[in-house]
Amino acid sequence: MRPTANFLFSHPSHFIALGFGAGLAPRAPGTAGTLLAWALYPLIKTPVSDFVFLAFLASLFAAGVIAAERAGRALGVPDHGAIVWDEMVAMWLVLLFTPPTLLWQAVAVVLFRFFDIVKPQPVRWADEHFKGGFGVMLDDLIAAGYALLVLALLVHFFGDVAWMRT
Repeated sequence: MRPTANFLFSHPSHFIALGFGAGLAPRAPGTAGTLLAWALYPLIKTPVSDFVFLAFLASLFAAGVIAAERAGRALGVPDHGAIVWDEMVAMWLVLLFTPPTLLWQAVAVVLFRFFDIVKPQPVRWADEHFKGGFGVMLDDLIAAGYALLVLALLVHFFGDVAWMRT
């Protein structure tokens, strides 16, 4: 089943799980959700401290477990491609630890999408063994960990390069 705008607005959990509509993108909905998360990040992060933002992300993760579970059941596919809240929450976590330049943020987006799509172990293992809303959210959180690890290495080795700081 391909979800429609009617499905999106039929229940608040569908609206959340489908990333405010980003999951309705006809191609690469996960990338659409990731890009929307990047665009929304300055609006949701700016007014709060990092600690408060981490607590906020934990609550968004928990809400995502519930929303993804409900939307997956309604769609008949537990991890339907239109469910992009998992990408959004994971991307916000990655951006929290990314240097605040557009170039580093773009690198972070590419790294996250790479690990989310390729699913190296243990991302693949989590994707295969944890089902329902928690499974939907968990594998993206692990992919975010990979992205953060590689990003930290890149910042360590290239952070002093002048064109990376602008």
